Amino acid sequence: MEYDEDDGKSPIRLNKELIINATPQGVEIALLEDKKLVELHHEKADNSFAVGDLYLGKVKKLIPGLNAAFVDVGFEKDAFLHYTDLSPYARSLLKFTQQAMNDNIPGGFEFGSFQVEPEIIKTGKINEVLNGKPHILVQILKEPIAAKGPRLSCEISLPGRFVVITPFNDIVAVSRKIHSSDERKRLQKIVEAIKPKNFGVIVRTAAEGKNTAELHEDLTELVATWQTIKQNLRGAVAPAKILSEQTKTTSMLRDLLNEDFNKIVINDRNIFNDTKSYIQRIAPDKIDIVSYYHNGSPIFDQFSVTKQVKAAFGKTVNLPSGAYLIIEHTEALHVIDVNSGYKSVSNNQEQNALETNMEAAEEIARQLRLRDLGGIIVVDFIDMKLPDNKRKLIEAMENFMRTDRAKHAVLPISKFGLMQITRQRMKPEVTINTQEVCPTCNGTGKISSALILEDEIEKNLSYLLNHQHKDLILAVHPIMHAYLTKGGFLGIGSRQWGWRWKYKQKVRIRANTNYHLTEFHFFDKQEDEIKL
Repeated sequence: MEYDEDDGKSPIRLNKELIINATPQGVEIALLEDKKLVELHHEKADNSFAVGDLYLGKVKKLIPGLNAAFVDVGFEKDAFLHYTDLSPYARSLLKFTQQAMNDNIPGGFEFGSFQVEPEIIKTGKINEVLNGKPHILVQILKEPIAAKGPRLSCEISLPGRFVVITPFNDIVAVSRKIHSSDERKRLQKIVEAIKPKNFGVIVRTAAEGKNTAELHEDLTELVATWQTIKQNLRGAVAPAKILSEQTKTTSMLRDLLNEDFNKIVINDRNIFNDTKSYIQRIAPDKIDIVSYYHNGSPIFDQFSVTKQVKAAFGKTVNLPSGAYLIIEHTEALHVIDVNSGYKSVSNNQEQNALETNMEAAEEIARQLRLRDLGGIIVVDFIDMKLPDNKRKLIEAMENFMRTDRAKHAVLPISKFGLMQITRQRMKPEVTINTQEVCPTCNGTGKISSALILEDEIEKNLSYLLNHQHKDLILAVHPIMHAYLTKGGFLGIGSRQWGWRWKYKQKVRIRANTNYHLTEFHFFDKQEDEIKL
């Protein structure tokens, strides 16, 4: 059997780096492809209800009209479980949950001898399966987003590096990204030979070329994880967390680590040691790519992550050519407008539109991953007349999005010139406020007039001179510097000249481009600041 793990398209080979920044609030993870930031993840110190976590939940309410149930998993709002996410083996899962909770056999009952129940029908009703509001083992399908609780699934899957196991079935599926039919047959044959009873196995793309021992080791670890779940259910009281997904770092390495990876840099000794031991276990030949960062300056600054975050988030995103994107959001819809700006390569309007659209498409694909935008994305590209150019743009967009791990679909450009993209979102959208409050006006948009500032400076100057300070240096913003020093010949008639005449003291005025507009400081002749 073939399994479409990542839409069956060939991956684009890119130079990948993982930069990991540990802070007291949690861990920030930046994925760079060819030095360009494409994914940004934040794992909070209290990381509950992450995708992949397993919980023992209690069915609280059945909603026949929605064909869904609300389940208490310990979150402030009940989680949502739709009939379509129940899994064909929902009755087997219910039976397993009860059996594991009440298990009193030393070492636990043997899962290989577990009697699987008949599958439920696709068009059934939720109250036929979850009547009596039972306890049930569930997996987080989507993290809590906005006002919604987590979304749940009963299609339990445990991912490893080379295989994914799915309890209660005996199906072996192979990723269609493995193009060789001989290789797919070889992997299918190996897995069918080593697979324990009552487990389905999905063979991932990373398994291509791997031998029986490597696949068996990965499979054995996942079966051991299922044993841990079974043990953790014993005597559990709902709601309860039964098993956490791996940390974001190790889960990303598990899913992404390949020959394209050439650097993992971490600023925390514990995470460094954990990551190194994990790499040693899953890919010992890659152990040298992990390094510990302790150079003093912030790790995200050192690897240009901070700069890219500041440039990439916000309503307007500028492109190198001078074109730019405007990104607007609603609850379920995102609108991206492509503007050509001052870009004009040639006098051919159609060619200009195509080139600008191609550049924009690459950045849009990056923005979708970086912000983790989900739902429907509508892109208003610059109008093009030729059908051939529209086809080129669609193909380019699909190509740029091949590296996106989220499920997505790109629709042809409509007669109104709009492209629609659907993309699955598993966690809250990443929003970072890149704007800073102006230190001069404190966000009001208004500052003191130059005349009032001049009076304030003179008041402080008079105070210092009356307290026997001499050879003073006044540092101000360049605009204020021009205002204070502008005068006739040798500055005669300027504010600076007026102070010298009034106080019989020379005051040097110096411009500092790092100051905000109304900032000023006094220094003595040793260049030490005089605190006022």
